[in-house]
Amino acid sequence: MRPRLTTIRALQHHMLLFLSNLLHFHSCHVKPVRSLFSHSSLFPTKHLFSTNTTSLNNPPSPSSKPQKHNTHFDLSSINFTGIAQSVISKCSHFSDKKKGKGFADASLKDLLLDISDIVPDTARRFLRISVLKPEDVLEILLGIQSEIGKVGIAARKVECMWGIFKWAIEQDKVFNHLPRSCEIMASSLVRVGMLREAEFLLSTIEGRGILLDNYEILAFLIERYVGEGELERALSAYDRLKGRGLVLSASHRRCLLDLLVQKKKVQLAYRVCREMVEMNVNLSDLEKVSFENVIRLLCRDGKIQEGRNLVKKALVTVSEPTSSVINEIAYGYCEKKDFEDLLSFFADMKCVPTAIAGNKILHCLCQNFDTERADLILRELKDLGFDPDEKTFGILIGWSCHEGKLKNAFIYFAQMVSKCLKPPIFSYNALISGLFKEGMWKHAKDILDEMIDQGTPPDVSTFRILLAGFCKARQFDEVKRIISQMDSHGFIQLSSSEDPLSKAFLLLGFNPLAVRLKRDNHVGFPKTEFLDNLGNGLYLDTDLDVYERTVTRVLDDSMIPDFNTLILEKCSHGNFRTALLLVNESFLWGQELSSSVFSILVGGLCLSHSHIQAVAKLLEKMPELANQLDQETLNLLVQACSKKGLTYSGKIILDEILRRNLIVKNETYTAVLMNLCKKGNLGDLQGCWEVAQRNKWVPGLEDCKALVDYLCQREMPVEALQLLECILVNNPYSGLDILPVFIEKLCTTSFTRIAHALLNELQKQGCILEGMAYSHVLRGLSKEKKFSEVFTVLDDMLTENLAPCLDVAVLLIPQLCRAGRFEKAIAVKEIALRDQSTDSISLQCAVVKGLCMTGNIQEIATLFQDMLLKGLCRDAEIYNTLVQGHCLVKNLRGVGELLGGIIRKNLSLSISSYRNLVRFMFSEGRVLYALNLKEIMLGRSKSDDLIIYNILFFYLFGSGSSSLIPTILVELQNKELLPNEFTYNFLVYGFCRCKDVSSAAYYMSTMISKELRPSNRSLRMVISSLCDVGDLRKALDLSREMELRGWVHGSIIQNAIVEGLLSHGKLQEAEDMLDRMVESCLIPSNINYDNLIKRFCWHGRLNKAVDLLNIMLKKGNVPNSTSYDSVIQGLCTQNRLGEAMDFYTEMLDRDLKPSIKTSGTLVHAYCQNGRTAEAENLLISMLQVGKSTREMYCTVVNKYRLENNLKKASELMQVMQHRGYEPDFDTHWSLISKLNNCRDKGDCNSNQGFLSRLLSVSGFAGKVGSKTKLG
Repeated sequence: MRPRLTTIRALQHHMLLFLSNLLHFHSCHVKPVRSLFSHSSLFPTKHLFSTNTTSLNNPPSPSSKPQKHNTHFDLSSINFTGIAQSVISKCSHFSDKKKGKGFADASLKDLLLDISDIVPDTARRFLRISVLKPEDVLEILLGIQSEIGKVGIAARKVECMWGIFKWAIEQDKVFNHLPRSCEIMASSLVRVGMLREAEFLLSTIEGRGILLDNYEILAFLIERYVGEGELERALSAYDRLKGRGLVLSASHRRCLLDLLVQKKKVQLAYRVCREMVEMNVNLSDLEKVSFENVIRLLCRDGKIQEGRNLVKKALVTVSEPTSSVINEIAYGYCEKKDFEDLLSFFADMKCVPTAIAGNKILHCLCQNFDTERADLILRELKDLGFDPDEKTFGILIGWSCHEGKLKNAFIYFAQMVSKCLKPPIFSYNALISGLFKEGMWKHAKDILDEMIDQGTPPDVSTFRILLAGFCKARQFDEVKRIISQMDSHGFIQLSSSEDPLSKAFLLLGFNPLAVRLKRDNHVGFPKTEFLDNLGNGLYLDTDLDVYERTVTRVLDDSMIPDFNTLILEKCSHGNFRTALLLVNESFLWGQELSSSVFSILVGGLCLSHSHIQAVAKLLEKMPELANQLDQETLNLLVQACSKKGLTYSGKIILDEILRRNLIVKNETYTAVLMNLCKKGNLGDLQGCWEVAQRNKWVPGLEDCKALVDYLCQREMPVEALQLLECILVNNPYSGLDILPVFIEKLCTTSFTRIAHALLNELQKQGCILEGMAYSHVLRGLSKEKKFSEVFTVLDDMLTENLAPCLDVAVLLIPQLCRAGRFEKAIAVKEIALRDQSTDSISLQCAVVKGLCMTGNIQEIATLFQDMLLKGLCRDAEIYNTLVQGHCLVKNLRGVGELLGGIIRKNLSLSISSYRNLVRFMFSEGRVLYALNLKEIMLGRSKSDDLIIYNILFFYLFGSGSSSLIPTILVELQNKELLPNEFTYNFLVYGFCRCKDVSSAAYYMSTMISKELRPSNRSLRMVISSLCDVGDLRKALDLSREMELRGWVHGSIIQNAIVEGLLSHGKLQEAEDMLDRMVESCLIPSNINYDNLIKRFCWHGRLNKAVDLLNIMLKKGNVPNSTSYDSVIQGLCTQNRLGEAMDFYTEMLDRDLKPSIKTSGTLVHAYCQNGRTAEAENLLISMLQVGKSTREMYCTVVNKYRLENNLKKASELMQVMQHRGYEPDFDTHWSLISKLNNCRDKGDCNSNQGFLSRLLSVSGFAGKVGSKTKLG
């Protein structure tokens, strides 16, 4: 015990020395401490040292001790309808907040003050006047308007402008605004979406005979109405604009057209589009898309002639229709089976039929007429420039086989092979089926061999055809061989006990027991149908008519690919990726999806949650099928879009469901609203919310909790209350579960007073609430410092004999004491002790703290005596609470007296008390006193001593006394105390703030060497500081230490180091460093490499720039457009065109606009590499994303000329001139000369493939469609 006594004596010595200095400063002594505590003799003489922070400063969290918070309702007698409106009506503070300052009744002064943060000079000059002149209003509005582009005026500011505007009129009935003021006001109103006010203003001034010829106002009015989907109002504004001789801009016209298409307003869309093309202006890329959408709408609605007229009018400014337009016109004519008019369309428009259009035409002809007519049309299509592909021939082959014209089928096949086209598997299947139907089963085997030789392996459908064909030919040995092959290829599993023939019959759809192969053992073989290899007579024991029909049906169904069946099969197996590929393939074969298959596909894609973008494209391509989707599928579609964040797409589909008067499921509304909450789109959220409320939407419990959280975070408590009311009215029991969470969310998002009003309303309705709900309200009001309301709520609780949570009681007791409500504080303590008897010390300390705050020494002494008599007093904790309380009220004398009492009783000063004392001393400038106080605390344990020093370090740096740090550090070392991570973080942070980078780096290095983890802030500050002072080597060393320990390198750290390396020309080191970040997974989720990407591109390190761009994408951060531009340009420089186009395409898909330089670089690079056709295609496609230049055209034209492709050069030059660009003289003259020299030259080389010659020798030669009867 001797060491212990030594420590106590040392403590007493240091304490007395400290107190003598402290109290001498105030000319007082330690003696008054005895008079302060008249019952000090009651305290025991032996005490334990305490190093724990008291519970007063760290009250237990509400969740630390679970409480029951059931809420009791007499459900039969409570009517919750209207409770939301009742609560809001009682929250005038919230209504005022939502309405601002009440601009309708605001004074001019209030209005001017509200805009003073935008145009302070203008507002200040008008504050002293009481009457505004028209010129004054104009000046105010002009001032605000000039700032709109700088700061982005919020709707509230425009409301204020509107208030000034109206105030000026109301001050004098004969006041008339200047026309310019009206223009500015109307424009501002429209910009922020105050459309009704703008309409009112326009109508008012028009009544005065003033017509505003301001295009911007009406154009923005149209845009806003389009954005809100108000078609009638948008068209009204459009007509008003036209009536004034104004022309709608391309962007606004496009928005209006898109809305008309979405709403399926065919005639109106046709009218607006016609007016657009009649203006004879070049259509932008986006306008072309809108134009295509209108053509699609017209054609799908059967108005082909109107679509054709639009296309013809558009040819004035467009060289030829786009492929999409051609396809849509072809689709419309095919639906009407008007192929002659379709051909005349191609001829009149001088456009080449696309592959999709041509194949669609041929498929329709074969399907509705025959292959002979299709062949005739094909010839005319060829004359128009159509180039058949393998799908074209495949269509003709399949239908020829279907019609039994096998010879024609082989002729088409020969033509396909002669064009070096690879026959698709569908064509092989059709030929094999046709041969089997004609009884030429041996030749079918030859086609199979040819198919395999050409690299097209048979699939399940091919094997099934072979089974059906050999069964039809009674070649059952071949059937067994095919079954064996299917087994070996993994298409089926055949056990050793299974009969191959039975397996084959099963695969063909037979019941194996109903089809048996038997040997004819009768005399004369009366039943024999065929002989086997041994000469045995065999026959089929089955219904031969059914047998023949079945195998024939398999062969017939295999001649023409049925994509609907194929897609349905893939969907049933969940293979949606392949199903989507088949959808695209079906378009190329001229086929359309059925409505049932489309619905199943869309529904499956929605449930898969991974193909939502593909669904959107399908809906765009096939609007007529989208219109036929059933209610269930549409609901799934909206839910899937919303969950994937595709807000706009989900909203459009939801509008379609409502338009068709279908039922919107609760889950659908919930998904849409959740997505809108996440996106923060409050306008759409409000609109959807109102619709959902009208349709009696009730979300599930968990969704309701999430929605309440989002709504409160978005400051939408009215909607949150409406949601609660909806739940309570429709499902009271769910309302019981959500109510505690609801009140807590309101309180934690600064809507405590609304929560309080809700509690009062529930009480009036007869609800009996438990203490937890009130505790949430009390906690929230206390956080907002609204203690008068806190006391009111507390009075209600005490009246109901409800106990607050422990943390709330500990929080409120000091405030009650400070407010002079000591009796109420004691009452709170007593009622809280009723439920928290095991934690009474926290409550007693709260009372002591409250009394200290009031300086009520007599009450404190009385409380001490009471606590001692009840055996509740832990002396050290009470004294520490007193010390902290006196520090809070900055009572230096009281602190000294209390420390004297601690000395006399040999009590310990807690760490928390020491922290409060040090903070108090430094705030009073008593640095030496704080240092002396340290000696009182040291000697307990090394861990506690280190905390003492850490506290001292923190406040020394904070007070600007860093010069004392070295002395304290030496002292720390002499005491053999090892610094911990808090010590080093305080030192690093402090030295960095003092600009002592070397010291900060030293302690950071020391910290890491001791295997301590620095804080992220410390790491950022040290590395950034080292790079700033040019000490790159130390920054790199520190980074490597971080790597070895797996510490994440944030954006600031990586950018600072890499920028430094690049600045010193150490490119490889920079790359190596970044590579290590990837390899070690040390990159945070919010990484930003945009600047480094550009720097690496500038240094020619494209691979590393690409790596960084990819890392950003992987982390969910989209690089900016300049990053893409830099990468694309660099790749073109290195002749990596494939990669460059990959990035170019990705850039467009992300709605990032490439620069002109990037586009030009790509065109030049393609030409330089001899890929001129691709350069031309790229140049044409650029019209959709940017503006082409003369240099781009010249580059491609010159390259075609050098390649002697004069036709292409000439065509492109015409396009170039049509676009308003003129080629240089040399290019123009050279092209004319070459065209003249080559005018009479030609080339008629032709080659005939092997299979074609073979078929010719076999007697299959001839021309399709000749007068000789084929087949």
